[in-house]
Amino acid sequence: MAITLHNLHRILFIDIETATIAPQYDQLDEALQEHWRQRYKRYLAYQHADLEVNQTPQEYFDNKAAIYAEYAKVICISIGYIRGQYPDHELRLRTIKGDDEVELLTEFSTFLHEYYYDRYNHFLCGHNIREFDVPFLCRRMIINQMRLPNLLNIMGAKAWEASHLIDTLDLWKFGDYKHYTSLDLLCQVLGVESPKGSISGQDVSRLYWSGELEDIAAYCERDVRATMEVYLKCINSGRDNQVSAAEEE
Repeated sequence: MAITLHNLHRILFIDIETATIAPQYDQLDEALQEHWRQRYKRYLAYQHADLEVNQTPQEYFDNKAAIYAEYAKVICISIGYIRGQYPDHELRLRTIKGDDEVELLTEFSTFLHEYYYDRYNHFLCGHNIREFDVPFLCRRMIINQMRLPNLLNIMGAKAWEASHLIDTLDLWKFGDYKHYTSLDLLCQVLGVESPKGSISGQDVSRLYWSGELEDIAAYCERDVRATMEVYLKCINSGRDNQVSAAEEE
């Protein structure tokens, strides 16, 4: 089913925030520390002379570990959905957060099972969702020995078998696979309020281990709202064609 301005309620917008599974590199178990040292060595081997290569394994852990599901956990999931017909629609937001990752993922999974379960009629949307949010969620669910919800059960799937994943980064690429645009930059050029505020993605793990989960949750929720606004800007550009197609049906 194609998404038009008439069936936006079928999309669930999501964003996740992640933090390292331990506050310090040396607090990982010894096996994970060794794997991180090997990753660090590969990182150094591929750096160019004009880039900073003087980081210690701890500094590299602080800067990068939160993006790897083997070394990080989900601490917050914000979701958004649209109610009402465009342009008289309403954006609704909800955030699931906490220190207990299994409890958090279970609540999110239950929500998907109940309301967004059909890959032919329901969609997940986010910015860079295909490269980060969805793979991270899937990996963490498997690590926690949880069953994958239908919309996340894409292990080994071909691109056309995961067409229910809508990525605003891909929409903005228009087929240019070399192009990367941050959500913040998209907001700037499209006239959408920036979600960043005083927090950036690199701050999240540090803030989490400092006990500032509420601030992280607010930041995550702003990201979802911004993604929804960006998506509506994009889809509205094809409004005439979509309305015509709907009328023909």
